[in-house]
Amino acid sequence: MADELTKKYYRIGDVSELLDLPQSTLRFWEHEFSELRPQRSNKGIRRYTPNDIDILRVIKFLIKDKGLTIEGAREHLKRNRHAVDRRHQTIQRLQEIRRGLTELLDSMGKRGR
Repeated sequence: MADELTKKYYRIGDVSELLDLPQSTLRFWEHEFSELRPQRSNKGIRRYTPNDIDILRVIKFLIKDKGLTIEGAREHLKRNRHAVDRRHQTIQRLQEIRRGLTELLDSMGKRGR
């Protein structure tokens, strides 16, 4: 996942837009998940690495998609981090394939008219 991210650091506004999450949620999750500790600049601005963004994607998947509570997501990450990462990546790939197939079907339907 981090492969698609080209910069070394991202500001909270960029991450918020990328993940479609409010900045307040990102700040809240920082306090709730020990795995998530973005660096800070000298001026106190959060600097998220691609790895931080991957962690946020997994947390978002567990809470928003699977419907786990914060405590449930925290436990899931502690017990099964590797399995959760793999499952999340697989679901992301399948969603990308589905989008591609839908676009292909749409374009084929438009040509047949």
